[in-house]
Amino acid sequence: MLYIVSTPIGNLSDITVRAAKILAECDLILAEDTRTSKKLLDHLGITTRAVAYHDFNKEKVTPGLIESLKENMEIALITDAGTPGVADPAFYLVRAAIAEGITVTPVPGASAVLAALVASGLPTDRFIFENFLPNKGTQRRKIFEALKDETRTMIFYETPHRIVKTLEDIKTVLGDVKVVIARELTKVHEEFLRGSAEELLKHFAEHQPRGEMVVLFNVRIKSKSLKSNSFLDERAR
Repeated sequence: MLYIVSTPIGNLSDITVRAAKILAECDLILAEDTRTSKKLLDHLGITTRAVAYHDFNKEKVTPGLIESLKENMEIALITDAGTPGVADPAFYLVRAAIAEGITVTPVPGASAVLAALVASGLPTDRFIFENFLPNKGTQRRKIFEALKDETRTMIFYETPHRIVKTLEDIKTVLGDVKVVIARELTKVHEEFLRGSAEELLKHFAEHQPRGEMVVLFNVRIKSKSLKSNSFLDERAR
């Protein structure tokens, strides 16, 4: 059995009872970064052996893991934070396991994408997730150009050092759309920033971008449709 186990995205209390039980009882834990995962496992008092499984070793170690699974070993796969398979190498092992007839079981839990979406104030009934956008501005702008007639809410991850350039691209291509930035979700400094790309650019001109970010917008929702104090800075209490 291969378990795909979701772990907290920040607040360690967000681990599910089922996830903790599986991590404690399985034969092996595959972790994207064992140093990061050790904090969670120590917090839970879990002593199950954990080994690294990441983009740089997945091709080398996957065949051996498949053989272990065929011999009835129970393995749990976790990522640094959140649900495996969204922005990590979980897909590679899942696909290999399915090809060999091995049972793959999801253990649901925290997801930065859904956490940001449900608290964003943007439409939640239909959405698309683009992971991390390209590094090059020309490629990002092409994506935004293709989204001009999109009716679904768009969600993607962004880094602090690139958020300003991305907001500039949104402003240039999409204009006065409402943008929501969710940063440091479930952590002490959790924050939701809401406003136009221009308003957010002014904010970051005065406040250095920090932390992991989820960016959302919907081209149907314009900032001018908001109240006059459209820019909100909501910090977790």
